Amino acid sequence: MIRVLSADDHPLLRGGIAALIGNQTDMEVVAEASDGREALEQFREHRPDITLMDLQMPRMSGIDATSAIRAEFPEARIIILTTHAGDVQVSRALKAGARAYLLKASLRNELLETIRAVHAGQKRLSAEVAAEIAEHSADDALTPREVDVLRLVAKGNANKAIATRLSLTEETVKSHIRNILSKLQANDRTHAVAIAVKRGIVDL
Repeated sequence: MIRVLSADDHPLLRGGIAALIGNQTDMEVVAEASDGREALEQFREHRPDITLMDLQMPRMSGIDATSAIRAEFPEARIIILTTHAGDVQVSRALKAGARAYLLKASLRNELLETIRAVHAGQKRLSAEVAAEIAEHSADDALTPREVDVLRLVAKGNANKAIATRLSLTEETVKSHIRNILSKLQANDRTHAVAIAVKRGIVDL
């Protein structure tokens, strides 16, 4: 029997997953959690074979919870469930130790097979997620400082305000923004923010 922990802040989604798994003879939901911190507590208590982890949850994100669980239990097998296919988000999740990354839109078709595959030691990515990673594999990554600048741009800050916040000169901020537009192949600041949000580089 594959024992599953389901962590998501939407009760309806947890209910749908429980119903889907409940119809299977080889798996069962042994615990549920509504945020990342609770997921860590429930994992410690139940030691499930598979953890289904939502990416964006209150108190502790799915990526932070995945890192925390894997730090204590290196053998933990965690499947990320999300609405976001952004390649940067996916990379963070995989670096945190996730074994699979599924889009919620494809749960009905892919969830059960993915649970069995990950339980058998395999890794899985939704086709859409794999395509997104392949599309950006040769891209230049933004530096941590460029990400800081982009976050402040996303919040509507002008160059002068960004320079003040980050203790930089305005000229340096402009240089960072030129690099950001070039690396993201964006036409302007608004376009850069839209691309960054889609790829999971920044959250709005």
